[in-house]
Amino acid sequence: MRIDVLADSDTRWKWGALLAGQLCPEGGAEVHAHLLRGRATPTGRQLAEVGVVPASLRETTVADFLAGAGTGTGTEAAAGAGAETGPGEADVVVLALVGGGVQALLHGLARAWHGRPRRPVLVTGYVGVVYEKVADGLLLRAGADVVLANSAFDARRFRDLYGPLGIDTGSVVRAALPFLAGDVDRYRPSENRPFTVCFAAQPSVPEPRDARLHLLERCARHAELHPERRVLVKLRSRPGEHTTHLEEHPYQRLVARLGRPLPVNCELVYGNMGDILDRTDLLVTVSSTAALESLRRGIPTAVLRDAGVRESLGNHYFTGSGCIASWDQLDAGHLPAADPEWLRDQGVDDPAPYEGLRKRVAELRGLPALPPPTPYYTPGNAPAYLPGILARYGLASDGTPLPTAASTAGGAAGPRRAVRRVLAQGARGAYRMGVQHVAPAIRRWGQL
Repeated sequence: MRIDVLADSDTRWKWGALLAGQLCPEGGAEVHAHLLRGRATPTGRQLAEVGVVPASLRETTVADFLAGAGTGTGTEAAAGAGAETGPGEADVVVLALVGGGVQALLHGLARAWHGRPRRPVLVTGYVGVVYEKVADGLLLRAGADVVLANSAFDARRFRDLYGPLGIDTGSVVRAALPFLAGDVDRYRPSENRPFTVCFAAQPSVPEPRDARLHLLERCARHAELHPERRVLVKLRSRPGEHTTHLEEHPYQRLVARLGRPLPVNCELVYGNMGDILDRTDLLVTVSSTAALESLRRGIPTAVLRDAGVRESLGNHYFTGSGCIASWDQLDAGHLPAADPEWLRDQGVDDPAPYEGLRKRVAELRGLPALPPPTPYYTPGNAPAYLPGILARYGLASDGTPLPTAASTAGGAAGPRRAVRRVLAQGARGAYRMGVQHVAPAIRRWGQL
């Protein structure tokens, strides 16, 4: 089965790539990666950290992706791949994007596939479990063949929203975050290494510098109070790399503000989260999905309330889990124990979370023809909302690429196209620099 994954950041590539593997657990999936060009386009190191090696890899635009979907051929060379096939050749297309991106692709693909009797199955969903805007995000995803819910709890509320609005509730399929599926090694304390505490940092939670400095300080203090323990501060990205969320105050820089070096038993680390958890005895975080990976393994897991339990932090999701704690409690030796019923309802302990998805995809692929994608929003029912979303992704209201976007998807000859690509890369780098460094500085000056 060929599965094309269109992702716009490192975390969404991880979700989409691992999801593709769950569709064919016996290893029969041929995964092709399409990375949407933008601020958070992942680096080679970030891609490698996921551990999935795609059959081909392209950095693309929405217009280029739609061109490949409509013709069945790609418009950019695949890195290290031979045949230039595009998403039009796929069996399944996974849209691992924010809600607005999914909406734009649903309209664009409906246009590109107009009149085709057969087309790929469209799958989308959420890379995490905390939803800032449940209704908005769900309606932007409506129209995909499959909208994944990451737990039984989510499946109920997704259907409760779709049903009254006349949206097919059959598109909602209960699953789990893909890194929670399959067999895992259950946690067992080891006598061959020190008791290890891992703080899973997040790029934007909490956001204020003082709150982030507090968390780093408490990691260092915990290491000082427990010299027999090892404390790891697990970071998502190295300096200069970008993630789904902006990181205005990287922990690498905050170390210099501690006023003292990190204790010898406290260190900053990078790498695959699963590998880090292999040597973790206590996982600490504010609201990272690493907590769910940890709970899946049976590792004691603490969700911090030092900055409060708030929707803006995302740790409100864990109320009822038995995991919410403070650094003071952890310093005193507390090891949280998760509530089994909460784990079951949130899909953490589901023994077969992807059976429903595999069945749904097989049914759709077995149909003689699939109807075109039917997004919930149309120019008729959302004239003051939809055009802005589509324009943000370079599409007109009818789903066709705007002239400026379409020009990049054409077959311009060698030197001219190369120059345009270099200029685009330079502009993208300048944009990233502005968003990551200049804009935060301006905001700080405005607070003086």
